[in-house]
Formats: sequence, structure tokens, C-alpha cells
Amino acid sequence: MTITPVPRVAVIVVAAGSGTRLGAGPKAFVGLDEHTILRHALARVFEAAPAQVVIVAPSGLEGSALTDAIEAAGERRDLVTVVTGGDSRQASVAAGIRALWADVDHVLVHDAARCLTPPEVFDRVIAALELGHAGAVPVLPVIDTIKRVEGDLIVGVVDRSELAAAQTPQGFRRDILETAYRAATAEFTDDAALVSDAGHTVLAVAGDARAFKVTTPADLERARGLVAAAPVAHVPSFGSPGPVAPRVGIGTDVHAVGGEGTLWLAGLEWPGEPALSGHSDGDAVAHAIVDALLAAGGLGDIGTHFGTDRPEFAGAHADAFLARTRALLAEAGLRIGNVSVQVQARRPRFAARRAEAEAALSRALGGAPVSVSATTTDGLGFTGRGDGVAAFAVALVLPV
Repeated sequence: MTITPVPRVAVIVVAAGSGTRLGAGPKAFVGLDEHTILRHALARVFEAAPAQVVIVAPSGLEGSALTDAIEAAGERRDLVTVVTGGDSRQASVAAGIRALWADVDHVLVHDAARCLTPPEVFDRVIAALELGHAGAVPVLPVIDTIKRVEGDLIVGVVDRSELAAAQTPQGFRRDILETAYRAATAEFTDDAALVSDAGHTVLAVAGDARAFKVTTPADLERARGLVAAAPVAHVPSFGSPGPVAPRVGIGTDVHAVGGEGTLWLAGLEWPGEPALSGHSDGDAVAHAIVDALLAAGGLGDIGTHFGTDRPEFAGAHADAFLARTRALLAEAGLRIGNVSVQVQARRPRFAARRAEAEAALSRALGGAPVSVSATTTDGLGFTGRGDGVAAFAVALVLPV
């Protein structure tokens, strides 16, 4: 019988959320594939450095949480503890703290909803604590332009260089975390805020784009796509899928003439040509490429990530769509091999600007080669009449 050494680190996995905004719940027990969100979260916890793992579960689901934990833990199953959560996240973390073993010096608090957080993020937080820091939080830089608003009016811009998006796990010295929780008189949005309120300085370490929080149905679909594209290979019951093979996807898009302004197509503006209608700029070429890349990566389709419920993409051009698609593939451990796209339209005439269009599209995809061809339909159909534009794309993606 193998006896696991008693660790000096503990990870409290908070899995007691209701899942109200997700529209299903309890959230941690919703499935991504054949496994739950919690099971995926724990798989990555157990890939990190050995630690006591305390799962805080909703009342009545402690047994389900224990089953997920034992399956994910493998030979580390003796490190698992399950406790019942409270009426708030803060109360649930406090329940987890009360279950810590006496030998634990460092405590990481992790939201099960951040179920795809890579194990190296845990290791970075632990390393910061071992260097003597009171606390450490993984963060990502804010890349969007942030506006200050009053009602429906934009009244200013926030300097995003001073901002970062906090993730979990958030780690702390045990004595500091316990004292801060005993002294807390208000509810805080995360543990770092609570510890900072108690007078301690918290270090920022590098986060990871895959550590996003599953909160809405769109988040859930994103997580399912990433799991389908890059399943975890080190969890015992997942099996050994082996290396990811090259993958091919196809995409199509159609937009009718009738938008406002000038035409945008293949990442270029075409002065004097009638615009295409659409939620964004109607760039059928860019949208077909997006669909092909997402299909190749098993990440859903353009409606999943850029639908009309995403106001930030209203009026957006090709570079915004393609850069975001490239980022989604990178999060799934994939890179773009090449893309080929064909345009069917009466106008505009592509011959003179084909190289320019290929360069613009390639630049938006981080340098991946893009080839563009154009044809007419000899006057047949809506494209032949000049009523709209159709585009068809094929994309190849490869493991990083």
C-alpha cells in the first residue's frame, strides 16, 4: 500500500454555487462531456503539486462530489476531504478552512467553475507562497478598452494599463487567511479582497486564458468546445487519447447587399461598392474563415462566439473576428496551419486586390497563410444577380 506524504499545501475547491446565471445547477455538477464541471476542475487540481483537496459541495450532493473527487484523484484519493457549503461563497470557504489538516501552511482557494485552469497556474501560486509572500493571485491583463458610463452615456475611459482580471486559485499563508476570515465583517467578491482588507499585500502572478469562469450558457459552450478539442490525457478514466492529429474544418457565409456605408470584404474596405448587411460589417469572407477554423478546432460556430447577443462585435471588422478566433484556438492548444477561401460574387473585382486581401487576412491570423480565390456564377442565383456575396472556406489546424 502506498502512503502519500502529508502535504503542507491545501486546495479548497468551492463547488457550492447555484448556477442561476447558467440556467442549470448546481453549477459544478453540470456536464461538460461525460464528466461534470467539478470533475474537470479536480482533474487539473490533482495534476498540480500534491495537496490536501477540500471540496465544498452543496447540501445533499456531498456523495456526488466525493465520487468525482475519488475518480479524479487516482492514487491521491487519501488527500480528499468533502464538506458542506454555506449560504454564501464566503461561508463556503470558511467551511473549507475548518476542514484543513494541522500540517497545512499554505491554502489555495479555487472556484470549481474555473474548471479548465491548467495545473501550472496552481504551481505558480504555490511557488509565490513558498517565497514568503502573504498571498498570490493569478491575473490576466485587460485587453478591451474600458469605458466609464453613467446610464446610457459614455463619460470617460479607464486606463487599462492599471487593470487586471483576477482568476483562481488564489493562495495565502494559512494563518493570514484564517485570521482575515475571523475578522471579516462584510462580504467580499473574492478572497484576495478579504485578505487585502485585513492589511496584507497580495502578489500578482501570471494567469491563463483557459482559467475563465463558466457563468453563462455561452461560457459553458466554450468550455465544452475546448474539452472536445483537447481532452485531459492524465485523468485515469479518460484514457490515453494520444497526440491530437491535424484537423480540417469547412465554413460558409452569405450576406445580402443593403448595409450602410461602404463595403468591407476579405478584411479590406472597398470604396464605391455597396455595403453588405449584417450584425457586424457583413464580411462574408472573414466570417467563413471563422466558421472553418472553429469547426476544425471543434469549438462550435460563429454564432456561438460572435452572435447578435455580443454587442462588442456590432460593426466589427475582420481583424477583430479573426484575432479572437485565433485566441480561442490557442486556448485549445491548437494553431492555424493554413486557410483557403473562395468568394462568389458579381462585385467587387478581386483580381487587383487579391494579394492585399490575403496579406490582411494572414496578418489578422498571426501570419498563417491565407489564399483567396474569386469567381462568378455566370449570372445565376443571388450572387449572379448581384444581390449578395457568398464565401466558402477550408481551414487546417494543428496541435501546438
